Amino acid sequence: MKKRFRYIEDRISYFLILLAVTAILSLVLLLHFSHETGHLRGAVMITGVLYAFLVISGIRRIWLPLRRFDRGTELFLSGYTAEGIRNPEASVSRATDQLIRKVVDMLTSDEVLKMNKRQAQYLALQNQINPHFLYNTLESIRSEAMEAGMTNVMKMSEALADFFRYTISKVENMVTLEEELKNVETYFYIQQYRFEDRIRLEIVFEDDRELLLKALMPKLTLQPVVENSIIHGIERKLDPGTVRISLGCTGKRLLIRISDDGVGMEPEVFAQLARRLDQPLLESVQSGNGRGGIALVNVNNRIHLLFGEEYGMALYSTKDVGTDVTISLPYLVSRRQLEGGEKVS
Repeated sequence: MKKRFRYIEDRISYFLILLAVTAILSLVLLLHFSHETGHLRGAVMITGVLYAFLVISGIRRIWLPLRRFDRGTELFLSGYTAEGIRNPEASVSRATDQLIRKVVDMLTSDEVLKMNKRQAQYLALQNQINPHFLYNTLESIRSEAMEAGMTNVMKMSEALADFFRYTISKVENMVTLEEELKNVETYFYIQQYRFEDRIRLEIVFEDDRELLLKALMPKLTLQPVVENSIIHGIERKLDPGTVRISLGCTGKRLLIRISDDGVGMEPEVFAQLARRLDQPLLESVQSGNGRGGIALVNVNNRIHLLFGEEYGMALYSTKDVGTDVTISLPYLVSRRQLEGGEKVS
């Protein structure tokens, strides 16, 4: 039965035949018992039951599968995999099924993957050209400042060079937590030239430090969140503020909590940002207003795309108290767990 009516177009044809038969049967019954009131009522009830059965069957076998197919198509257009429309409960038609299978096979073919890899390598090489001018300029400023005895300018130029070198030139998608924390400390060091003693950074290891530092994570996961804490939280208060990064591991998960004691968020602002964190990639970027919000949403989306919806970011904020951002990642210590196709759990 399932194989016979696998395609929704077959179900629609079968439904139309049943509808025509029911209409003819109803007409015959109504004409046959039109002069007998008692039997006419029974014929009307039977006709009503038949039509109710057809409506319920049409909703279950046609309308609901179409809705599931439509949702799967929306996810595919938003950048997710095509499994939701490749193996649905019922395909729309034979031609649609063949088209979807062809598109998925093309997108997952070895040739396309190789082309994407070559393009990524080309862009990485292209992006390495322009930073040389930036690094040379910063090195010149550092040398001039050192000769002039301007120690602060020299240290700041050196920190900027390190920060840009990590952000621009390091093309790997996955880095260690140790590298991420070092980049955060460099960024914080630069910000302290602006805020001086108004900001403090605390890093707390709640589990084995050495094991945590070896964990792999997407590049630039922490710094955008720390920047958001400083710019949108601590900068807007008069008193000094602290950004605290707490690191722990539960089972096979790496848990990171970035907290600040800044001004927090208004309830409506918090609700809007929380909704955006749950949106698909394209919708969240298109609806984004404000640099900080976009940074958090982008970090969350990169985690979802790499590891799945079960990992990501959770946001908690109270006005005049502060904001907490919790990041959940799989605990990985080997790139083979991703590159070799090992399941992340």
